[in-house]
Amino acid sequence: MYSYSLTQWLFFFYFYCFFGWCFESAYVSICERRLVNRGFIRGPFLPLYGSGAIMMLVVSMPFQQYLPLVFLAGCVGATALEYVTGAVMEALFKVRYWDYSHKRFNVKGYICLSSTIAWGFLTILMTRFVHKAVEGFVMSLPEGLLTAIVLVLTIGISADFALSFKAALDLRDVLVKLEETRKDLARIQKRLDVVIALAQEDVENRKEEMEARREELLAQLHSHKDELLTDLFGHKFEDLSSDVEEKLKKLHEEVQERRMELSESLRAELGELSSKYHVSRESHISLSRIQDFFQRDLLRSNPTMSSRKFGEVLEELKQSVQKHGPERQ
Repeated sequence: MYSYSLTQWLFFFYFYCFFGWCFESAYVSICERRLVNRGFIRGPFLPLYGSGAIMMLVVSMPFQQYLPLVFLAGCVGATALEYVTGAVMEALFKVRYWDYSHKRFNVKGYICLSSTIAWGFLTILMTRFVHKAVEGFVMSLPEGLLTAIVLVLTIGISADFALSFKAALDLRDVLVKLEETRKDLARIQKRLDVVIALAQEDVENRKEEMEARREELLAQLHSHKDELLTDLFGHKFEDLSSDVEEKLKKLHEEVQERRMELSESLRAELGELSSKYHVSRESHISLSRIQDFFQRDLLRSNPTMSSRKFGEVLEELKQSVQKHGPERQ
């Protein structure tokens, strides 16, 4: 069974890619309440569905007479494909185009029990009903016409995939750079908090030091109070007065000098932090306003795209695209 030529296999693959796109786009459009051209590539094709359909046909081939085994074969084959595809895409692009983490009985978010069961029933539906009709249609086409259709589709989908693959890699690089600028801003904020805290602490220390010196001078004056009263115009008063004035002057100069040093140090570091902040902020804003058409299109086409490592900046990009970019027609 299924003794097809390469051209026929390719046509089946493209047909189920298109069928999957119709199903997925309709489902996501209903959920999002807007038209969504779903998929990794721009054209109306979802390679995962096409690959899944071919996988279902191949793995169920030996069990066509045993419906439970067809179900199990579809569950295992399609689930394995979904897991590998999800893991490879996340490793390459640093994002997930689907995520089952919120569902029960999932494995790393790539697959889940409900999806596996659905693949099994879809295998039965396809092998028992859908594929028979598609097979009859393909067999009725002249070989030359079928070859021409497959050739055109192969060229178009290959070019589309190449552009989309490059856009996904570029989007990955944008996410990495955005995350770096976000971390830079966070480090600047933390350092600024430290500088402010140190400045406040230093000011408090200066106050305490000044108060201690003041108390020391007052104590000296108080200890010589009687002598001052008995010898108001004497030599001792002049010596003591001169000593007090000298100490007060020295204290005042020391405080002024340290205050100036503190001010200059703060101004230098705050200036440096301010410069770094503006550079990081401008870089972050520039990166978040994606100008590349295919990158913007990729984000709009996958509203449920997620990332464990770059989740915050990914959401920022998605919001920016929705705010500043026109919807894909």
